[in-house]
Amino acid sequence: MTSISTGARIRQWLMTGVSYMIPFVAAGGILIALGFLLGAAYAGTDGIHAYDAAKMGVALDENGAITGFNLLSVGDWAYIIFWLGKAAFAFFVPVLAGYIAYAIADRPGIAPGFVAGALASGLGGETFGGLATGTGFLGAILGGFVAGGVALWISRWKVANWIRPVMPVVVIPLLASIVAGLAMVLVFKGPIGWLMTALNDGLASIGTTQLVLLGIILGLMMAFDMGGPVNKVAYTFAVTGLAAAGAAATAPQFQVMAIVMAAGMTPPLGLALATVLRKSAFSESERENGKAAWLLGASFISEGAIPFAAADPIRVIPSIMIGSGVTGALVALFGNELRAPHGGIFVFPLVSNALLYVVAILIGTAVTAALVVVAKGIGNKAAA
Repeated sequence: MTSISTGARIRQWLMTGVSYMIPFVAAGGILIALGFLLGAAYAGTDGIHAYDAAKMGVALDENGAITGFNLLSVGDWAYIIFWLGKAAFAFFVPVLAGYIAYAIADRPGIAPGFVAGALASGLGGETFGGLATGTGFLGAILGGFVAGGVALWISRWKVANWIRPVMPVVVIPLLASIVAGLAMVLVFKGPIGWLMTALNDGLASIGTTQLVLLGIILGLMMAFDMGGPVNKVAYTFAVTGLAAAGAAATAPQFQVMAIVMAAGMTPPLGLALATVLRKSAFSESERENGKAAWLLGASFISEGAIPFAAADPIRVIPSIMIGSGVTGALVALFGNELRAPHGGIFVFPLVSNALLYVVAILIGTAVTAALVVVAKGIGNKAAA
């Protein structure tokens, strides 16, 4: 039986958390963006205030509860959809931590993982008596590993038969929640909270030249492993930025999100184009994958490039990284902003300067395809 390396296990645990997190990010983020879009249709430039009941014409009582919902009012729809999105979006950091812990310790790890994640993000604005750490997704990742590791360790204790039935539902979640919570507040809050604050402050003060450099770096990361841990670090950094930017009229975090999505779309699109430009360089199965890669790339599913990279990593991975780096730099240079964390071409109406955004993606796609075709011709007689 083949054993799994420690590195591979850590990657599996992390990717489990990410895979459960993404639906909350996608649904919540797109709902928020749609709220802004409807708000703009209702109130013009005031659409950025879709969260504001007064500006959306929504009637509230003295306790802040909606007193009625007008099906024919665009403002009412904007307000409701925005806050539905915020409700879903508020869970993505706790879900990340909770399901990392679940991957490590199974069901006993879920509760302590969610506790650690809630303390990382301050769920829904709740500060938990001042215990919220502000450590964001980095704190959630570490908290999830601590929660899962402690829960797994406790599950291996030798205990009396009479207490064994309540271990997974009471004892393990209780003790692991205490340990994970203390770790978040006493160990992680200081250093990681400082790091996250520094990252956000640095991003807020970044200039155009620096943003172009950041666009290149994020582009390279998005293409490096196409949905793997490096890709997800860049993606989660962008999504966390959306949460930090909140309802600001404009913010560099929105540019970072635009960079990450465009750079994630380029690898599958570039490879799909390469299979058209030089069919002889690809096997029949790769050409079939190329047909699917058009849709996957357009939908911001970077994993569409994986079959090509797995078959020929030396030629493909550097090519798609350069293409995505070019895309990231161009998006930064064009100043595109995006409030939706997912959706590909389906959320292009939410992108500022959408035409230039498309240009950046097309150029990156062309660069990727050209580099792949050239690389395939080096030392590959089949491509001649």
